[in-house]
Amino acid sequence: MTTATPAQASSSGPKAALILASLGFFLITLDVSIVNLALPSIDRSLGGGTSTQQWVLDGYTLFFAALLLCFGNLSDRIGAKRAYVLGIALFGVASLLCAVAPSVVALIVARCAQGVTAALMLPASMTLIREAFPEPSRRAKALGVWAAGGAVASAAGPVLGGVLSSWDWRLIFAVNVPVCAGMLVLGSRVRRSPRTAVPFDWAGQVLALVALGSIIFALIEGGAIGYGDPLIVGLLVVGVVALVAFVLVQARVAYPMMPLGLFHAGPMRVAMFGGFTFIFAWFGSVFVASLYLQQQLHIAPALAGLAFLPSAVLSFFGNLFSGPLANRYGPRFPVVLGMTSLVVGLGGLAVFAPSGSVIVVAVCLILIGSGGSVAMPPLAGIVLEYAPDGQAGVASAVSNTFRQIGGALAVALFGVLVASDTGFLLGMQISLGVGAVLALACLVVSTTLARSPDQPGGSATR
Repeated sequence: MTTATPAQASSSGPKAALILASLGFFLITLDVSIVNLALPSIDRSLGGGTSTQQWVLDGYTLFFAALLLCFGNLSDRIGAKRAYVLGIALFGVASLLCAVAPSVVALIVARCAQGVTAALMLPASMTLIREAFPEPSRRAKALGVWAAGGAVASAAGPVLGGVLSSWDWRLIFAVNVPVCAGMLVLGSRVRRSPRTAVPFDWAGQVLALVALGSIIFALIEGGAIGYGDPLIVGLLVVGVVALVAFVLVQARVAYPMMPLGLFHAGPMRVAMFGGFTFIFAWFGSVFVASLYLQQQLHIAPALAGLAFLPSAVLSFFGNLFSGPLANRYGPRFPVVLGMTSLVVGLGGLAVFAPSGSVIVVAVCLILIGSGGSVAMPPLAGIVLEYAPDGQAGVASAVSNTFRQIGGALAVALFGVLVASDTGFLLGMQISLGVGAVLALACLVVSTTLARSPDQPGGSATR
């Protein structure tokens, strides 16, 4: 049963819906990056040491990635607006708990709660854009604005985190509370979303949570204790077994939480692969470039951060220009252009790493970051276009789950390679080479997408 039609949902305040969705994506991304520079201040205040402080970061990431799929499914069932507003309110509460945390354990628990609520918000934010902008050309521009919010947060996070933590680290969390309050007021201008009342797939929910939670935890913690550790090996085995069982369950139940039919359309598969590829390349390159600048070139952290600033700025504009490019030339052109830039940036950084040039690093990061910013909005548009009615939330969640796994896998793989016996520099070159090959494969499959804006999504079979 549906309580409101998509037309009704999309007729009310498209601009308000876009601002609301973009602010949410901004907050979700900001709370990943804003904490990094505050960790020393948190350690001096609450203690715990390096390993404990790392979970102030990883607790958020773990629950965010593990619950995306479950909450994307929930968003479709209770309505995107209801899920989003609930997520905003709870995110504000979790942020307040972070700000007043009396101990490092309480802070980690509150950060995990932030990750839970962020997972509730993100799929719903994309669904709100689909409902507010049913026309593909307007939706493409809206997705560019939405993605630009993430780019701004990536650039502003370290800067804002450094400034606020110089006064009091608690401010990096407290600043979220009034923003969430304002978003709740703005949410009143967005009409309710349609709801899809179908039986809940409890078996699928449990298996998805076990599979994603085990795999993401193993990828995160394996970097600290080693991937050969029995705990990590056991978690990976549990995760893979649960993942296989999840796919089997989804193929057989009447109302699956993730209908496998989502993957029948060729453009949808390209979009999932593209999201995984970009986040794999971006997280991995940022990880090794940060270590390279500080450990190999011995540049101070504050100065090393400046090497990433041009990429963040140009990525903001890349997101905004991506929609008009897709509207004029179809999704193939911006995606192929972006993936080409990704291949050149990764390959260039791998080849010229021995030069020891900060300028080379900055230029290659520009190519990687801006390439992704041009390619991602059209791919997000494809996910929304090919999602069946009532399944935009779960389609968005699947897409973002692929992205989160790509990021976690990149940091794990690149970390192992740069720490291997081959030495840092060769390990860095091999890591970036793997990313370049993956991006090249994505470039090739992206040529199956539509050449014209008049074609629906792509030339691959639906």
